[in-house]
Amino acid sequence: MGARAAAAGAIIAFLAVLVLAADQFTKNLVLANLPYEQAIAVWGDVLQFYVTRNPGAAFSLGEGVTWIFTIVLAAAAVAIVVLAITRVRSLLWAAVLGLLLGGVVGNLTDRVFREPGFAVGHVVDFIHTPWMMPAIYNVADIFIVTMMIAVALLVLFGLRLDGTREPRGASSETLPPTADAAAEGDASSGDAGPDRRRGK
Repeated sequence: MGARAAAAGAIIAFLAVLVLAADQFTKNLVLANLPYEQAIAVWGDVLQFYVTRNPGAAFSLGEGVTWIFTIVLAAAAVAIVVLAITRVRSLLWAAVLGLLLGGVVGNLTDRVFREPGFAVGHVVDFIHTPWMMPAIYNVADIFIVTMMIAVALLVLFGLRLDGTREPRGASSETLPPTADAAAEGDASSGDAGPDRRRGK
């Protein structure tokens, strides 16, 4: 169990740092090389670069309360780290939470260190896909959205943080006493079904 916890923690840390580095690198790259608030066609209307700074959340909501988003991002990052230390043993969960943590910390870094100041910094957005949505986003946003969907799917399919799965039916501990006789070849063996669980 200790080895699995260490492996899960290492995966979370590695992927978080990787996403954070990619997010900040691309943001600094476009700020240094692309004009501000001017559409640059990369692939027609499929993909454009449009550098802007967002003080609010998605679709520029809550522009006047930037500090609230800083608190929310910080709380999310802390929650993921706590889960990583105390509960996560599944390598799949570790991968998902690591990528999610990297996205969260990527935007949190903007909130903390970018203009106009500490805790109220504006997030740098530059990816625009007009065919898909009107929003302009960044690398961190991509991982936040996709990994939240992945979290929902893992929960839906019953995969626990420790790598076990939610039982589909009753466990062997809840079977009636006749199960013992069934195991010895009792004629009523058909009444005691196997413990069925989803595959791990």
